[in-house]
Amino acid sequence: MRLGLRDRLLHRTVSAATTRPAGQEVVLQRFRKELNLSSEQTQMIGMVLEDYQQYYQSLQDQLDDLRATGKNRILQILRPEQREKFEKMMIELEPQLGRP
Repeated sequence: MRLGLRDRLLHRTVSAATTRPAGQEVVLQRFRKELNLSSEQTQMIGMVLEDYQQYYQSLQDQLDDLRATGKNRILQILRPEQREKFEKMMIELEPQLGRP
């Protein structure tokens, strides 16, 4: 992963300031100010933040797919009345499982 990020940083042009999420832009500007970053450093750190955000989202998507696959496999094993109870249990467990 590090090599991929390094390659992207070295060979990428930046137009990210207008496409970055607002929270990411706030963090970047705080880094710029408090760390006294140069324009080039700010640009490079912005790309790193953007890359990691995309990587994190990709992992989150994979986890969502994994959860759905597991749930579907369980549903295939259960009888119809068990499926109904299982669905209710999953709704009740969502806060404990850390998902909305």
